[in-house]
Amino acid sequence: MTGTMDVAGITRMSAVVDGPAAVVFRAACPDCRASFELDASAIRLAIGGSRRTTFYSFTCPECEAAVRKPAGERIVELLTGGGVRTLRLHQTV
Repeated sequence: MTGTMDVAGITRMSAVVDGPAAVVFRAACPDCRASFELDASAIRLAIGGSRRTTFYSFTCPECEAAVRKPAGERIVELLTGGGVRTLRLHQTV
């Protein structure tokens, strides 16, 4: 593994596997406390109009709990740079 970066409970790791670097994220479940690696397709990022409405989420592969954690600017950079799909939330007038 190369290119490890750890920010507030999520770690981005790059690994070279026959071609372009594959990005995996190390995360942990607050329910069962398991630590594991997820690829970008297993994580969702929602960007809202405030800090309270910007978060990332995933399903724990150990206990299947739905996990939702706040995402500050650095987490957003880390996840979008790693190919995580992003949903932009818009306010209605």
